Amino acid sequence: MDNLSAIGKTAASALRAQSERLRIVAENMANAESTGDTAGADPYRRKIPVFESMIDDASGANTVTISEVIEDQSDFQLKYDPSHPAADAEGYVKTPNVSPLVELANMREASRSYEAALNLLDSGRRMRSQLIELLG
Repeated sequence: MDNLSAIGKTAASALRAQSERLRIVAENMANAESTGDTAGADPYRRKIPVFESMIDDASGANTVTISEVIEDQSDFQLKYDPSHPAADAEGYVKTPNVSPLVELANMREASRSYEAALNLLDSGRRMRSQLIELLG
């Protein structure tokens, strides 16, 4: 496979990975205020994508994928609310270990990375068009 096709394969894998990353960030944000169903139950635990870079054997292109999604093992935050159904005997409710500020930063970074992959794909297409013009 030629180098211009490898550029497309690299960009496409980056677009897929960043799209999945954005989905995970959105899931984290959507569950930032959730709690457990019963007293002492654990709430939603933040998810973190793990990226893996590999070489595609067929094209020689560097590709990226999300190899797994792990749960953040940091401590839950406690909020005092004795009237909440999920409050423990002391009146504390476990809240998720999701920081909206961190998730917004991750969302912005994933969005910029997605944009960079789109630019790479566009550059590869333009180079291919220029090559065809030169050869034609």
